[in-house]
Amino acid sequence: MRHLMHRHLGKAVAGAAVALTGTAAMVAITLPSDAGATGGTERSRPAAAAQGRDQGPPPPGVVEKAPAEGERGRGRDPLTDDELRRAEELALPPTRRGATADVTGRSGPERLTTDLAELTPAETGLADPPRRALVSFYDYTSDSYLTKTVNLTTSKVESTDTQHGVQPPPSRAEAVEAARLLIAAPLGSGLREDYHQATGRDLTGPEPLSVTGFVYRGRAEGDAPGALGDCGEHRCIRLFTKVKNGQWIDTRRFVIDLSARTVARLG
Repeated sequence: MRHLMHRHLGKAVAGAAVALTGTAAMVAITLPSDAGATGGTERSRPAAAAQGRDQGPPPPGVVEKAPAEGERGRGRDPLTDDELRRAEELALPPTRRGATADVTGRSGPERLTTDLAELTPAETGLADPPRRALVSFYDYTSDSYLTKTVNLTTSKVESTDTQHGVQPPPSRAEAVEAARLLIAAPLGSGLREDYHQATGRDLTGPEPLSVTGFVYRGRAEGDAPGALGDCGEHRCIRLFTKVKNGQWIDTRRFVIDLSARTVARLG
């Protein structure tokens, strides 16, 4: 009932139409034997060998030490590691336990992104404009999307925005937790069977898988029957799933509601 589909490594497999007759389908990826690093045709072996003899062995590689990173960037430099840490600490002051929760239920919202914020028009011409970070979170206690603008020059939070029904792309931690819920659910039996067929081992957790999550917004994307009706207000995820160093397993028809911690199937 499962269909193996071979395709060129350079093509995108995530958007391809994968035949789905059971609960999941596996896709094998092969590398063509004539694939070259430059994409051109391969020279004849005798000619290549002769050239190699003429030029001699290549010089040994040299690993250069990365330049030291300062605590603070300048202008539109990317945020440094120290700035990233400070921005998240400033955006998340201590709160009472249980006031917010991440995807696993631990205290504190789920961290999503930390990016360099845009300058105001009046600041664009300054030689040393203030450094700001835009920090975003998802709070599973209130199902809300939080964004805070942190001024790294003054160490102050300049603005806070809270929205409901807004679903940004999921973090890696959210995708992994969605896979964990799917594997443990009755509807995850096809995923478990396909993994066993591909590897000969039992799948008991998400560690052997590479997973990428994308948001499912429920009625905003069409029919959302039954348990899927809350998606959009709830944090719902679909997955691209792959055995690490192995085959793809199609799990796109499963929707994992991370807010309710339930699994449903489309169609």
